[in-house]
Amino acid sequence: MAEIIKTKGLTKDFGQGRGIFDIDLGIQKGEVFGLVGINGSGKSTIMRHLMGFLQPDKGRASIAGKNCWRHAAELKKYVGYIPGEISFPDSRSGLDFLRLQADYMGLHSMAYADELIERLNLDPTAKLKRMSKGMKQKTAIVNAFMFDPDILLLDEATTGLDPLMQKSFTEIVKQEKKKGKTIFMSSHMFDEMEGVCDRVAFLKNGHIVHVVAMQTILGNEKLKEYKIEFNNATDYAAILARPFDFLRRRDELNQVVIRVLDSDINQLFGVLATMDVRFISYKPYTLEACFKETYNNTEVA
Repeated sequence: MAEIIKTKGLTKDFGQGRGIFDIDLGIQKGEVFGLVGINGSGKSTIMRHLMGFLQPDKGRASIAGKNCWRHAAELKKYVGYIPGEISFPDSRSGLDFLRLQADYMGLHSMAYADELIERLNLDPTAKLKRMSKGMKQKTAIVNAFMFDPDILLLDEATTGLDPLMQKSFTEIVKQEKKKGKTIFMSSHMFDEMEGVCDRVAFLKNGHIVHVVAMQTILGNEKLKEYKIEFNNATDYAAILARPFDFLRRRDELNQVVIRVLDSDINQLFGVLATMDVRFISYKPYTLEACFKETYNNTEVA
């Protein structure tokens, strides 16, 4: 499939190790692609390059084959964007702002905006400057989605939303995905990513350190973690001699945590059936666990 969002060697060096470095990404048309990283890792810097707000020191970023820096004005006509830091102009109310945006973009119907306003429980008549962070975030979401753009760049879009509204936002993203929209989103909410993304990139100190397909975590061959404690040291030593993937061990408790694929579970339980096991607890392998493991075990310059 065609890569509609692409970066190659994208670099912006702010000095003292801050910035983004040699970012290579290819996001396919109709894909929901996630980006996760701790604060300051470079998520917003990548988004701002795609919006044409920053000129790279080297490398390039393109959307639909157009250079994001040189064609920024043109690209904004079919890219919806939610910035990581929201700053509204001096409009009297959220509704005034949305109507001004609609006029500017030549939007003739506010029907979808009205639907989004209802789903997000937004009061658009409130004064923009007096809105809470959550209300401002909802207004930014409506503004990004109401034009029905083909491409959406969402930078920490659920910041400030309560859990119920986060769920509503996730449903909106799923709806846009069904329409075939291409969505690139950063978030610190791993559950949110798991619910909508096809692939997720991990960012550490401005470097992409891993890209994982969600099917490998949530699919048929998903990984699981089992915490197992034995009643005696003999069986504990015997399990450690087996070629399993041991994540953690506590020798004083005869306790171990093993990660295993679904396809290998019968092998594990076949071994355990011959041992004196005190308890077994199960924990699914998650995107958050994958991120933490990758982050802790990856060194970058």
